Amino acid sequence: MPERVLRAGVIGAGWYAAQNHIPVLAARQEVVLDGVCRLGQAELERVRSHFGFAFASERFEDVLARKPDIVVVASPHHLHYRHAAAALEAGAHVLCEKPLTLDPAEAWDLVAKAEAHGRHLVVANGYQYLPQVDDLRRRIADGAIGAIEHVMVSFISATRDVFTGDRGLNSWRTTFFRPDPSTWQDPANGGGFAYGQLSHALAMMYFLTGLEPEAIAAFSVASDHVDIAEAGALRFTSGAVASISGAAAMPQGNRALLRLFITGDAGLLTAEFDRDLCEIRRFSGEVEHLPLKADDWVYRCDGPVHALVDLALGRGANLSPGAVGATTAATIASLLQSAGAGGAPQAILGRNDRV
Repeated sequence: MPERVLRAGVIGAGWYAAQNHIPVLAARQEVVLDGVCRLGQAELERVRSHFGFAFASERFEDVLARKPDIVVVASPHHLHYRHAAAALEAGAHVLCEKPLTLDPAEAWDLVAKAEAHGRHLVVANGYQYLPQVDDLRRRIADGAIGAIEHVMVSFISATRDVFTGDRGLNSWRTTFFRPDPSTWQDPANGGGFAYGQLSHALAMMYFLTGLEPEAIAAFSVASDHVDIAEAGALRFTSGAVASISGAAAMPQGNRALLRLFITGDAGLLTAEFDRDLCEIRRFSGEVEHLPLKADDWVYRCDGPVHALVDLALGRGANLSPGAVGATTAATIASLLQSAGAGGAPQAILGRNDRV
């Protein structure tokens, strides 16, 4: 028997929560599925009865009133702040789906709330939990390529008809639910490639490098007013620079392309997540390859859920912390502002800049 049992609440039991987050929680012997919330009585009862939640309500306040130890927030993007803030204030450790929020000030406020309440805030960025990634972060911090001067990051995923049509959303149908089109195709709700997909790549860049962004100039391509491709130039507070890009352009059925080139004053690191390859070339002439096996870097998102449980039990590590999520959200907000202003540079809201 586990030494401690955690009561889990889920706010926003939609397609991905039912496909990923809840099954991972249910498989942990330290977790009891206590409360679940979503709109629609029939859909709510379907989740409750299938997974065996003790309680269900269309009101998230009712779930939080039961004082869960951990809460997964998987509601639509524009509701993340309201739900995550309430969960933190109720005393829970929180896993929030990406993007953390749409408003950068709200994202940094969630980070501050978590710290003030002594709670962990985990963002559902699964790439950071794949094999060798945390070790790679430590190696970079320890000077594997010296002081970072330049980063190039790109992400191309098979999501074009998720953001512009219907076939992609149908392909995301799970045993339970089909994704709500408005979450992915309504810019007012955070729909579009930047929040929905480029957030993966930006979070990985910030996690690996520890750099803090200062300003961005960017352009985007839209289809029916929904962004499907971005390219931009970033300046960091350290003086380093980055080029970032991404597009909903991978044909369906193919693995997403995620690649980073990180250069420093001692060498170059290349990480190709779509090919399970990572190489470090130093000016000394030394070349090193990370010991990766085939499919080690195929995307999966059980890591953040396990981290939430482990952190609540006083162990493990948060490899997708709120600060990285807030930096990512702030970068995307400024990227879209710059694109809307014809590429005019925009400042990026940092932790110390929030009102």
